[in-house]
Amino acid sequence: MDLSLFFAGTAGSVPSPRRGLPALLVRAGGDRLLFDCGEGTQQQLLRSIGLPEVDAVFLTHYHLDHWLGLLGMVKTFDLRARERPLTLYGPPGLRALIEAMRPVIGRTGYPLAVVELEPHAEVRSDGYVVAAFPVDHRVTAYGYAFAEDDRPGRFDAAAARALGISEGPDFGRLQRGEQVGDVRAEQVVGPVRPGRRIVISGDTRPCQTLEVYAHGADLLVHEATFLEDERVRARETAHSTAAQAAELARGANVGLLALTHLSSRYFGPELAREARAIFPRTEVPRDFDIIDVRFRERGGPELIKGGALREESSG
Repeated sequence: MDLSLFFAGTAGSVPSPRRGLPALLVRAGGDRLLFDCGEGTQQQLLRSIGLPEVDAVFLTHYHLDHWLGLLGMVKTFDLRARERPLTLYGPPGLRALIEAMRPVIGRTGYPLAVVELEPHAEVRSDGYVVAAFPVDHRVTAYGYAFAEDDRPGRFDAAAARALGISEGPDFGRLQRGEQVGDVRAEQVVGPVRPGRRIVISGDTRPCQTLEVYAHGADLLVHEATFLEDERVRARETAHSTAAQAAELARGANVGLLALTHLSSRYFGPELAREARAIFPRTEVPRDFDIIDVRFRERGGPELIKGGALREESSG
């Protein structure tokens, strides 16, 4: 399946003219999964790829900059006569939050489900799973790991022919792991290939749980609210510096590090320089950038600058 990550908002706490509040959209085949929904998220989507029929929203925590845009989006779906169910996921406290906002949201003409996730809970879908894990912030907060199912090994058609197997149904049987005559599947099918993984840190200090979940991930999206000269401030506010994010990415051996949740005092290049000195495979996406999470044998993740705007213009 096609797998990409669209950056709808990359600022931290306060929006700037160039960066909106936190929102990331994972596009996995035909599914659309939104991670956080800061104020203005639906406007950011409308300015770029259009407002999709989001299948699920995963909130990392309940600081205002990470969820305030959800109210308008939920209502907009209702005004557009949405019929498909929408599920909201988040740490404990989500039900109380949504109930408190009911007078603002009002009724919805489509099924709206609210699911509080326990630490390390998994949400299974067709072809992938989303796992929630606790991170170290000032309040209860989660990161999320999107993990695609493993893929079958590569089928060696030439080896199958050499063993006397003819093209047709027998090829399919071998690819499904069945034996054909004296030929076993492992003779012509390579080892299982791991699925792709995207790990999103949410707001956090560097923490071991995040490094464990990020180990070997194709893409790690890590907050970098500060530079190293503000490490004390980062510790006091339970955020990370660009250097700390890079150190974690290096220890976890990820394919690509994307820094987000930038303080309005920074433009981006200064965080990239600090992080790349430790972990060269670092990008600092801007709003409307896309990371195409390609299979490893096809080169791995690639940043497409302004990719969402190109999609909108070509559409």
